[in-house]
Amino acid sequence: MTKRILIYNSGGGLGDAIQLFPVILSLQNHFKNSTFYYLGAHTNHYSNKLKEYNVHLKTLELNLKYFGFRWWHLLGVKRRIKQLNLEKFDLIIDTQSKLRNTLILKQIPSKSFFSKTFNYRFSTDKNFNKKFKNSTKFLNSTIPIVRDLRFFLNNNFEEISYPMNMIDQKYHKEALKLLPDKNYIGFSLTQGNAYREKSWPLENFIQLAKKIIDLNKKPVFFVEKSETDLIKKIKNDLPQAIFPELMSEISCPALVTTLASRLENLVTIDNGIMHMVNLANIPMITLFGPTKAEKFSPIRKNVITLSSKKMYGTKKIFKITVFDVFKELNF
Repeated sequence: MTKRILIYNSGGGLGDAIQLFPVILSLQNHFKNSTFYYLGAHTNHYSNKLKEYNVHLKTLELNLKYFGFRWWHLLGVKRRIKQLNLEKFDLIIDTQSKLRNTLILKQIPSKSFFSKTFNYRFSTDKNFNKKFKNSTKFLNSTIPIVRDLRFFLNNNFEEISYPMNMIDQKYHKEALKLLPDKNYIGFSLTQGNAYREKSWPLENFIQLAKKIIDLNKKPVFFVEKSETDLIKKIKNDLPQAIFPELMSEISCPALVTTLASRLENLVTIDNGIMHMVNLANIPMITLFGPTKAEKFSPIRKNVITLSSKKMYGTKKIFKITVFDVFKELNF
């Protein structure tokens, strides 16, 4: 019987945590009597910034900052396990593929270990990769890691998408109050991490917004309240722009998701808001430059992904034109 399951996430952003919602919910639905633990290289967002989504996992606290990203953790994790007298996990799920991180995670005792690192060679079943390549089982999954886990566990467990009713009704009511009409088109243009240039030019967003205004659509911008200079710039160039979060005392990712449910479509770069909005299952156009669209963009029928790499052979996202995006809105 699988009683204790540990999920490891090396990503530090809110988007990385949100991407795991369907994996967590699908496993929790299948292993109903199991206790789920979370181990991250960064904080457990499920218990703080994402708590309003009501996705719950216990934190495995090893007191090793940036777990998996330091070679000395190989020895550090062994000491902590001994100090904590940590009970063996029935299943450990490694959601990333960095060799160092996997080697360190592997030091935690488990009966069964799943990892896609080095073509699944660290997984408990040494022949998993060979079997997996030669199999057509469980191909109906829309989420790669759910498909892999179905095969690894040899169990076609149900794939659960995030249900909007898990968010408290007060956020739905607030969204309806802030965006009470129809014909809203959303825009998300800021990136969380500045280490890669993922942002599409502001002037492009403004030009695109002006085009949709001409078609009697209403531009809604998702910009944090602290971005005062950016908000001022957009308002100066686009007086019709709506900033719903500025009109609310509530500020949290769950509100962004419920606001998204009021939209007709969203144009966004690769950022955390893209994943928050994706939970609302609305049509989206995602814009990618240096990051991998096939890895980070939501996989749904009503999501159109535009990648400068595929379209123009360059990582420079600004090569994607306003016309490229506008024609995909299909007004």
